Amino acid sequence: MTFKKWMSTGALMAALIAPNTLVSAEEEKTNDDFTERTYGFTAIDEELILASTLLRFDSGLTFTYPDAVRGVYVTGHSAGGARFNELLKLLDKTDLNAMVIDIKDDFGDLTYMPSDDSPLKPLNIGNPYIKNPREVLEILEEKKIYPIARVVVFKDSALAKAKPELSFVEGSEVWKNGRGESFVNPFMKEVWDYNVEVAVEAAKMGFQEIQFDYVRFPEGFENRADTLTYGKGEYESSDTDSVQKRVHAVTDFVAYAREKLKPYNVKVSVDIFGYAATLAEAPGIGQNFGKISENVDVISSMIYPSHWTSYFGIAKPDLQPYKLVQEYAKAENATLAKLESPPTSRPWLQDFTASYLGSGNYQKYGATEVQAQILALNEAGIKEYLLWNAGNRYSPGVDYTPLNK
Repeated sequence: MTFKKWMSTGALMAALIAPNTLVSAEEEKTNDDFTERTYGFTAIDEELILASTLLRFDSGLTFTYPDAVRGVYVTGHSAGGARFNELLKLLDKTDLNAMVIDIKDDFGDLTYMPSDDSPLKPLNIGNPYIKNPREVLEILEEKKIYPIARVVVFKDSALAKAKPELSFVEGSEVWKNGRGESFVNPFMKEVWDYNVEVAVEAAKMGFQEIQFDYVRFPEGFENRADTLTYGKGEYESSDTDSVQKRVHAVTDFVAYAREKLKPYNVKVSVDIFGYAATLAEAPGIGQNFGKISENVDVISSMIYPSHWTSYFGIAKPDLQPYKLVQEYAKAENATLAKLESPPTSRPWLQDFTASYLGSGNYQKYGATEVQAQILALNEAGIKEYLLWNAGNRYSPGVDYTPLNK
C-alpha cells in the first residue's frame, strides 16, 4: 500500500470518529472540497459523524487518576526491557505514580509493531522494542500506575525521508538540523492525521493520556523560513504574517488532535519550551503558551535548570534549581491565571547532570537538586510534575512529596 493510500485510510478513520460540529454552509463546502482534494473521497455523512459521538471506546483497562501525577520518562527500550522491572520497583517504593512511555520516538519510529490491520503497518516504521504493549499496560493497571503515551509529532526523520513533500527541503535534500534530525511540516494536515492515528492506536492500547511532544517548528526556523522549500497548505491564503501562520498551525493541530481523540476518553497534554510561558509567544517555532494551554488538559513546560541562560536574573541556573523553578512558577501561574479554563500544570524537571555546560556552569544532580525543584513547584501550588532522564536512571533517595509529610 502506498503512503497516499494509507493516508486516505487514516483520514477516513479520523473522519468517522470526528465529533459533530456546527458549521455554515460555506464552511461546510470548503471543508468538503478540502477533504476530497486532499484525500480523494467526499466528506462523510453528518449523521454518521453525529452517531459516532455517541460511541466511546473502552480498552477494557481501568485506571484512576492519581491525587497528583508524579511521573518518570520511559523509553521504548526500557518499557520493553529489563529496566522496566527496575522502574516498577522505584514506583513501588516511592510516591511516584506515573510513566510517560515513548510510543512514537524522537526519530519518528514507533516503539511497537502495529497489527496487520493497522493503517500504520504499511509504513514499516514499527520496532519491537515493546513486544507486547497490552501486557505492559496490564501490569501498570495492576500496580495502579497512570500510563501516558508520548508521541513526538513534528520532529520526524522517518516520515521526512519517506515523504519529502511533507517536510522542509533545502536544495534537493530534506533539511536537517545540526544534530542530523529532520522535521515534518506543521502546515500540512496529512501530517496532523498521521500523528492523530498514532495517538488513536495508543488510546486503544489503554493509555489514559496522550502527550504530544515537539509540537512546533524547528528551532531557529525564523532564520530559514524564506530559504527552505515547503508547502503551507490552507495557510497559504491566510492574510496573517508568517509568524502568525506558524502560531496558528501549531495551535490548530493541538485543537484538532484533541477533538479527534474525544471518543477515546483520553486526556491530551503537550510539552512546551519553558521560556514560552514568559513571552507573548515564541514566534520562530510557533508556540504560544496561552493558546496551546486553552486546547489541552495538561501543559508540561520543560523547565530543566540547565536549559536556561541567565534568565530571571540568575547567572548560572543549573547551579540554582530551587530558585530557577521558583521564578518560573511565578511566571507560569500569572500566565495561566489569565485563562478562563486553565489546564493542569505538570512541568518536566531535571534529573540528569548537564556536564556539557562546562566547568563552573553545572553541578552533579542527585536527590538534593531534584527535591529542590519539586519543593519549589509545591510551594507555588503546582503539585504535578514529570522527571526527565534520557537513560531512565533516576536519583535514589528523593522525597517526591516534600509538603505532604
